[in-house]
Amino acid sequence: QVQLVESGGGVVQAGGSLRLSCAASGRAFDRLLVAWIRQAPGKDREFVTGISESGGRSVYVDSVKGRFTISRDNAKNTVYLEMNSLKPEDTPIYYCAAGRRTVVRTYQPTTYEYWGQGTQVTVSS
Repeated sequence: QVQLVESGGGVVQAGGSLRLSCAASGRAFDRLLVAWIRQAPGKDREFVTGISESGGRSVYVDSVKGRFTISRDNAKNTVYLEMNSLKPEDTPIYYCAAGRRTVVRTYQPTTYEYWGQGTQVTVSS
């Protein structure tokens, strides 16, 4: 079992920056794919970015490319999401999710096995 705890959310003005963290405990974290997934009220969860087990490869949804950066420190069992040039549409709850490569379909949120409780990001215009 894996426990994920997000932190770093808050209120920021458009154009500003935030850094989210996802701290993991439990089974071998460095054997799991990790993603940041967001959900706005009344909408489905949306894949934002994901990172490979070693951190050597990452992917992003088009709307955040060039603005968001995902990274991980396996020695600290932590994944980060650096968010720059924030827009009001970046506002929803952000979840950290993880899973085994044999189970996860990277861009499909429902396939992730482990989830954090979420952290709210609010971008004011």
